[in-house]
Amino acid sequence: MATKFQKELLKQLVTLSTSGFGLVAALAWNEAIQAFVKEYIDQYISVGSGIISRFIYAIIITALAVLITYQLTKIVKED
Repeated sequence: MATKFQKELLKQLVTLSTSGFGLVAALAWNEAIQAFVKEYIDQYISVGSGIISRFIYAIIITALAVLITYQLTKIVKED
């Protein structure tokens, strides 16, 4: 039988691992969305307007974050 310390340590390790994998996934999505903006949106914006594409990128990220957070909140409340 595990002691209280061992259980808490295991819980913290799971939390750390989950957070680490979440960060890796977020970075992968970050690169994918940046590539999407570069490939498909920058061609419609005049040359030298990198700031506009960064704002478009920020809007896309914000919309995804709000949508995903909203959906996860709904799922948690259903349980």
